[in-house]
Amino acid sequence: MFDPSLRGVKIKKTSDEMETAIEVYNHDEMVTPETQPSKRRKKKSMVWEHFTIETVSPGCRRACCNGCKQSFAYSNGSKVAGTSHLKRHIAKGTCPALLHPLENNQLTPYTPKSDTPRRRYRTSGSTYVLFDQDRYRREIAKMIIMHDYPLHMVEHPGFISFVQSLQPRSEMVSFNTVQGDCVATYLAEKQNVMKYLEGVPGRFGLTLDFWTSKQTLSYVFITGHFIDSDWNLQKKLLNVVMEPYPDSDSALSLAVSSCLADWGLEGKLFCVTLNYPVSKVALENLRPLLCIKNTNILDGQLLIGNCVARTFSSLAKDVIVQGKDVIKKIRDSVKYVKTSESREEKFLELKQHLQVPTELILSLDDQTQWNTTYLMLVAASELKEVFSCLDTADPDYKQVPSAEDWRQAETLCTFLKPLYDAVYVLQSTDNPTSVTFFHEIWKTQADLSRVIAGEDPYMGGLAKTMKEKIDKYWRDCSLVLAMAVVMDPRFKMKLVEFSFSKIFGEDAPKNIKTVDDGIHELFNEYIALPLPLTPTYAEGGGGDPKPDGLIDFDMYIMETTGQNLKSELDQYLDETLLPRVQEFDVLDWWKQNKLKYPTLSKMARDILSIPVSAAALGYVFDMEPREMDDYKTSLRPETVEALICAKEWIQSEAFAAQSANDSSL
Repeated sequence: MFDPSLRGVKIKKTSDEMETAIEVYNHDEMVTPETQPSKRRKKKSMVWEHFTIETVSPGCRRACCNGCKQSFAYSNGSKVAGTSHLKRHIAKGTCPALLHPLENNQLTPYTPKSDTPRRRYRTSGSTYVLFDQDRYRREIAKMIIMHDYPLHMVEHPGFISFVQSLQPRSEMVSFNTVQGDCVATYLAEKQNVMKYLEGVPGRFGLTLDFWTSKQTLSYVFITGHFIDSDWNLQKKLLNVVMEPYPDSDSALSLAVSSCLADWGLEGKLFCVTLNYPVSKVALENLRPLLCIKNTNILDGQLLIGNCVARTFSSLAKDVIVQGKDVIKKIRDSVKYVKTSESREEKFLELKQHLQVPTELILSLDDQTQWNTTYLMLVAASELKEVFSCLDTADPDYKQVPSAEDWRQAETLCTFLKPLYDAVYVLQSTDNPTSVTFFHEIWKTQADLSRVIAGEDPYMGGLAKTMKEKIDKYWRDCSLVLAMAVVMDPRFKMKLVEFSFSKIFGEDAPKNIKTVDDGIHELFNEYIALPLPLTPTYAEGGGGDPKPDGLIDFDMYIMETTGQNLKSELDQYLDETLLPRVQEFDVLDWWKQNKLKYPTLSKMARDILSIPVSAAALGYVFDMEPREMDDYKTSLRPETVEALICAKEWIQSEAFAAQSANDSSL
């Protein structure tokens, strides 16, 4: 009876014998090495590109490697050894010459082929690449991380079959193995990020973005925001923390404290921005983690409890809820057109016939993203004449918005447009958003006040609801936003005085004084901090100071001019405002003036890095908090953090490399 355990061995032996037979086979007859026919078929195996047959004694021949000169058995009498051992010498990299082909000028390495006899094809110039099992595992882990594939895919039969078709010698990995490989990739990337963060000269602002799940769990995405040594605004996702009890008053402080310890950022935390309403006790627990010596500085307003993206999304939600009936009619009309190819063609014909001058694309909205609803209303309003004609041309079209519906839709758009334009800035600018959103907030507040004072009850009621939320945000964040504006040499305190007089009226002087006192109080804290030996060598300005014998002089200058350093802020505020040009880069201005204002520039760096939004770029228009998918919630929290953070870092590194290549062209 056939022993199944011997199946593989026997098949391999048979294959070797068949290949040897094919190599010496001449048409219909088998010849032995002694026969030596005058006309012999040329050996087809690519092994012979690397070996030469040498006769060492009568009836005994050996195969000599052309690279390392090592000889191997080939034939003895009528017994032929075959070529499998020769292939292993070449294919598995045991030949020393093939390990350094450029140095030894070797021929093209052997490319292994199937054991099954078949017609052979050779391609000149083909290169054999050694199979690396470790690299194979690393690449699978990286692929899973980058594309959010489930880890269990490595055990799927289709994937196994696909990989083995590419490399039969590959060893399949299990779920546990690839999970460990993904974590190892994360840890390797984390070391690179930690090394990078060690060189950041300023402080860090943290944003806490909450994601929900179908279970009673939450995930907190902790992102660090900072300005690097070249005065570029940067951010890095640091941790994804699973919170089993998100409503606990200590959950946030424990998560942030763990993050600071994990990354060695103790004493470098400047501010915290949240996008999730938390209790006053939870905020109080966060306050001691701030790095400034006086934890009550600025009355605790470096803890920003309102993410601007969430605030504006809440305002947009109010608008959409107010106009839900009109929006449904327009959505049904758009759906009627977009769900039928013939109706869409008819709609385009009517548009061309009416010569409607618009390039806007008609599309259905995603009701989880309020910007898509706004864009749908804008496009439909531009095409309202086409919809009216469609009513006449198509008797099946029943959901025809009335003239009043279109008027209300346009009113809704007037409310949504400034919100859309403001939040869009979060996705499109590299400049500090804290400066930008000071303008957006006070203009929105002023516009809503004018609408409330008007005579339209429909618009007035909606504006009143929105203004209550804007007022709350302004109370919580106006000081932080105003401080950022003061650090812009085009505005300084002048814009604060102008905007506050519009908003606060008779109370404006009191609020303006609050900003002025706050900025001076913060500056006094920075004066107490140690400065570098001399500003010339600070922040990558030339490496170690030259041994010119003037180090004592530098110390003398710092000691004798300490009083003048206190007037840096007043000197800056008293200088004339810069022209208000469109493409002004406030960070570059401070980079150019850091020697003139060595202390104030450090304060400006930290203030201008304050994040006003905790939402990730792709989620600033979300109507509700993001939800973690079911698959990730089934994984261990450490694995979830590894997958999400590693993906962010790898993509960020690839983007930076691409940007560097583009700038060099």
